[in-house]
Amino acid sequence: MRREIVEVGKDEAERYKPATLSFQTQEVTTMTERTFSIIKPDATRRNLTGAINAVIEGAGLRIVGQRRIKLTEAQAKKFYEVHAERPFYGELVSQMIAEPVVVQVLEGENAVAKYREVMGATNPEQAAEGTIRKQFALSIGENSVHGSDSLENAKIEIEQFFTDADIVG
Repeated sequence: MRREIVEVGKDEAERYKPATLSFQTQEVTTMTERTFSIIKPDATRRNLTGAINAVIEGAGLRIVGQRRIKLTEAQAKKFYEVHAERPFYGELVSQMIAEPVVVQVLEGENAVAKYREVMGATNPEQAAEGTIRKQFALSIGENSVHGSDSLENAKIEIEQFFTDADIVG
């Protein structure tokens, strides 16, 4: 085997310089958020907690707090007080205290919007395929899950059921 050392001219050396690549970057704003969820009595009665959790986690949300509880009438009334003047308020409170519920804190990128998308429309007939309500809800009234509608409400709702020590992320 014979090795040769060859001098390369300046012009030829320029041809073999590594290329300088330039990439265009775009800033995308995402935010890790927390939102609140309730798996409602119609779903817990049918043992759907695990199936619903699988949909939540499959969508990229993490369950960082979770408890199965039996709401008292006072808790349900306080939670749904925004609907107190609506005709369905009494029925809603009765449904929510009839069976256990699972309260949850969910975490992820844009968690409030993401979970609302994963839940689907309140009316299961109008909910998109693959959403929790399309798969599991029985009716508009028994729609299997609740989710916060804003970051502000998520904070309020989480504080009703969880302390900081309960949330492990």
